[in-house]
Amino acid sequence: MKLVVGLGNPGKDYDNTRHNTGFMFLDYYLENKYNNINWKSKFNGLYYENNVNDEKVIYLKPQSYMNLSGEVVSKFVKFYKIQPSDIIVICDDLDLFVGNFKVKDSGSSGGHNGLNNIIHLLGTSSFKRIRIGISNDKKIDTKDYVLSKFSNDEKSTLIDTFNVLINVLDDCFRYDFSKVMSLYNSKNR
Repeated sequence: MKLVVGLGNPGKDYDNTRHNTGFMFLDYYLENKYNNINWKSKFNGLYYENNVNDEKVIYLKPQSYMNLSGEVVSKFVKFYKIQPSDIIVICDDLDLFVGNFKVKDSGSSGGHNGLNNIIHLLGTSSFKRIRIGISNDKKIDTKDYVLSKFSNDEKSTLIDTFNVLINVLDDCFRYDFSKVMSLYNSKNR
């Protein structure tokens, strides 16, 4: 069983903000792969489940605020008895330009509050990540910047990136993760 987690903040005020890139990609992915997604609610998370290559996959959007994402993720992990190595977290990354992404098999939170809380509550950083670039404007306070919306040009670039990431996530279900990293990390611009 795999758990694919898109990180973001719940509520209309946060729709299409940089910090909601994980939510945005997960929605885009599911809309492009399946018809009529019916999200269910459990443990303060919205989730959708199906089978991919004869393996159950749960797609999750925590409905807590970003810095409490681990509370929701850890409840799903315990309930479904999911191994950390079977978790893929999709989140924004200030250190990557819009249009870039990085696929990682573990590591630190890099200062990302959602990842930090997940690492803390799972007691491990050994889970997979797809980090999507949101750029960084050092002239704006980081908290305000991550809650700002993308420009039209950035949105267009983001959709192009999402189209590549559909293949990345599909390959996560198909191949060993080290192969996915070698296939895609070198393609960042």
